[in-house]
This record gives sequence, structure tokens and C-alpha cells, in this order.
Amino acid sequence: MQREVSAIIAGATGLVGNELLHLLLGNGTMEKVYALTRVALPYRSKNLVQIVHPELRITEWEDTDPVPELGFICLGTTKKSAGSKAGLEAVDVELVKSVARSMLQLGVQHLVVISSLGATPYSPSFYLRCKAKMEQALSDLGFSHCIFVRPGPLSGERSESRQDEVLLQKGLELAQPLLIGPLSHLVPIPAEDLALTMLNLAIKALELPPTSAEIHSGNALRRQAADTQRPQA
Repeated sequence: MQREVSAIIAGATGLVGNELLHLLLGNGTMEKVYALTRVALPYRSKNLVQIVHPELRITEWEDTDPVPELGFICLGTTKKSAGSKAGLEAVDVELVKSVARSMLQLGVQHLVVISSLGATPYSPSFYLRCKAKMEQALSDLGFSHCIFVRPGPLSGERSESRQDEVLLQKGLELAQPLLIGPLSHLVPIPAEDLALTMLNLAIKALELPPTSAEIHSGNALRRQAADTQRPQA
């Protein structure tokens, strides 16, 4: 039987983060689940501790609180939402770095972070260059495991709809029979499947020796979700 652990998640109001939070709260091995959030969440659970701060900072911590070994970062924005390249980098790089450092200071050893398919410092896309910059920065922080998931398009219902994503999802659904070979990485992955894979990767990391950064992309994420049973409470 797996031992009890605690986890902390940032970005629990997002598409994947919300699914992940519910999985964590429904997992019987989680002693405490800390949600680092800008606004209070409409959830109640004896295992849930909300850390509310407009800048996602952890300003208070009791020494008697269980230390979270697992950390999850589901933060991100778009240039359109951020308003500029500087705004995008402030969230996707600087904010994520700040949150990761805070988690490390709390005692998180195994970190799982949402990045993006195609993240590389040489991409013509500023968005993808930011994701690559974030990955490098977090890899250098010193976690026992730093795991990046790089999904392609996501499917699921956001609390705040992004019209461009809705159109992309519909287009990819129509084109799915043509998405073969390398293009199969563009087949949308349901948010709940990505969340399940992230939780499974974190739990597996508990039993593995420290390693360099791991990257899981596209098809690999969908295969892992298909091979993983939903955790039982």
C-alpha cells in the first residue's frame, strides 16, 4: 500500500489544474492538498488547504503543517490575454519560476509542470521560447524530479472560454483522420487525461532516484493516460 503524501498545486482554477485538484482530493493517499490560488476556491474538503494571495506568494506557513513532497504548476497565459510579450513572459516564465522556488522552499521534491508541445529556445514562436526558458530555469533549481508535460491542443471546457482555442479544437476534430505520423501529436488530449497522467508521473517519481529533467510530449501523454487507471479514493 502506498504511503500518505501531501501535494501543492498552483493554477487549480485552470482547465487542467481544476481536473488535477479533483484527482488529488479524491486520492486516498493524499494527507493534505494545498492549493495556491489568487482567489478562494468554491470547494470544501478536510484535506484541502487554500493559500490565497493575489500574486501567488506563500507568506505564512506553520511548522506543524505536513510538508508537500509533490508539486504541480498549471499556470500559463497567452499573448492575447497578457496584452504583450512582456506580459506573457511575466506569467509563463517569471511567475512560474517564483512559484517553483516557493514550492522548493516548502520541501517539494517532485515537481510536475505544464509546458507546451514544441517548446524550444530556437522556435520562431515567442510563446514557445518562453516555455523553453521556463523549463531551463526550473531544471536548474534542484528538485529531485522536474517533470515537464508538453501537450498539444487540449480539449475540455474552461470556466472562461478562449474563442481561438474553441475554433482550433473544432478544426482539429474535423482534421483528426489526417493527423497521422508526426502530425498525430496535434490530436487534442482531454484535460482530465493530462491531469491523470501528471498525477501518475508524480506518484511514480516518489519511488525513483533523483534524475535530470524529464519531458513527456504529445502522443506519449495520451498513451500514458490510456494505460493509467483513475486513482481510487
